[in-house]
Amino acid sequence: MISREKAEVLLEEAKKLNPGPWYNHSKVVAKCAESIACQMGVDYEKAYVLGLLHDIGRRFGVTHLAHVYDGYEFLLALGEVECAKIALTHSFAVQDISTYIGRIDISQEKVETLETVLTNTNYDDYDRLIQLCDAISMAEGVVDIEVRMRDVEKRYGQYPQAKWDKHIELKVYFEDKIGKKLEEILK
Repeated sequence: MISREKAEVLLEEAKKLNPGPWYNHSKVVAKCAESIACQMGVDYEKAYVLGLLHDIGRRFGVTHLAHVYDGYEFLLALGEVECAKIALTHSFAVQDISTYIGRIDISQEKVETLETVLTNTNYDDYDRLIQLCDAISMAEGVVDIEVRMRDVEKRYGQYPQAKWDKHIELKVYFEDKIGKKLEEILK
């Protein structure tokens, strides 16, 4: 697993290539994941790094599904398989590529590659944790999950009900695991 320091260098490089609110969002996701992982007693450094790099595909420009593909391929090329997995799974709380919110701005061949990898991926709590943190993090900080989902819906014109329900389910799942409401630990 890549170190926190190296992950931060990668994020800083990416910010220089494509500045935008995604950078602060990634830092919020990382801190959120770290806090929840601490409460769960799991590897908080790993959670932080995975959160920090989940949107690293944005280094290549303002894109939609391409950021998932580009991040996945970029991290694989660095030999960071776990991080590459998260770059893919963070957008798919429902393990179905058709639930992607945004434009399909990659070739059909690349869509099929993502679909094959996604279908054959076994989610673990780190996948779920980054999905949750992504669903409650904005560039300005952590927000109520429904506020974030409504923001995404407003910007993209839709939010699949199955994905909405899955994000709510993830919130409950992690609150049950830590025995606290997220709002108690993510102030």
